[in-house]
Amino acid sequence: MTQPLLTPTFLFRFAAPCQAADKLWTNMGCTLDASHRMACFAELQGIKTFAELRMAWNAGGIAVWLEVKGKQTPPWCRATRLEDSDGLQLWFDTRDTHNVHRAGRFCHRFVFMPSGGGKLLNEPAGQLLPINRCREMPKIVPQDLIKLRSEIRPGGYLLQAFIPGEALTGWDPAEHTRLGFTYAVIDREVGWQTFTVGPEFPFAEDPSLWGTLELVK
Repeated sequence: MTQPLLTPTFLFRFAAPCQAADKLWTNMGCTLDASHRMACFAELQGIKTFAELRMAWNAGGIAVWLEVKGKQTPPWCRATRLEDSDGLQLWFDTRDTHNVHRAGRFCHRFVFMPSGGGKLLNEPAGQLLPINRCREMPKIVPQDLIKLRSEIRPGGYLLQAFIPGEALTGWDPAEHTRLGFTYAVIDREVGWQTFTVGPEFPFAEDPSLWGTLELVK
């Protein structure tokens, strides 16, 4: 059978709703039910999913809940090698601009890992990373501004995060209810799971390849 020259997800621009929640974070992390589940349009390419991502928002920021299953080995994570580690990467553009190929100051890339932090490398870790070829960086934020919790489980892990609005340059959900958005769950053992296009395209640095996150009340 002849393979298509372009993947189906490259031919369309996808948008997904992100439901609001009154409370995003407590000392126990975030509790998001199935109504907050995020789509994985990469399934249109026949990619088998191994992770479930849930997200919610309010004026204070964005909460993230990720569960990874189907692993045989513990996640490989190093705070000194964030880009090479197992975990979740999120890209946001608080102005939802899709007609540029280089990131600007409203574009963000966050990397979160279930372990690899702390002296014993058993604590979750994450931070804002620069986007390759970006024209301008968003404001730098203190790492302790982002809240993280994780739980290593048999066959996978649970990772939770809270990104406050202060960590997102241009965050103004009252005026801007659509964000440029994509994500990638990366795992050395089971592969990649992405929002739309996969690593065969340079979505990590090109906002024109991102989809849209609709902030729904």
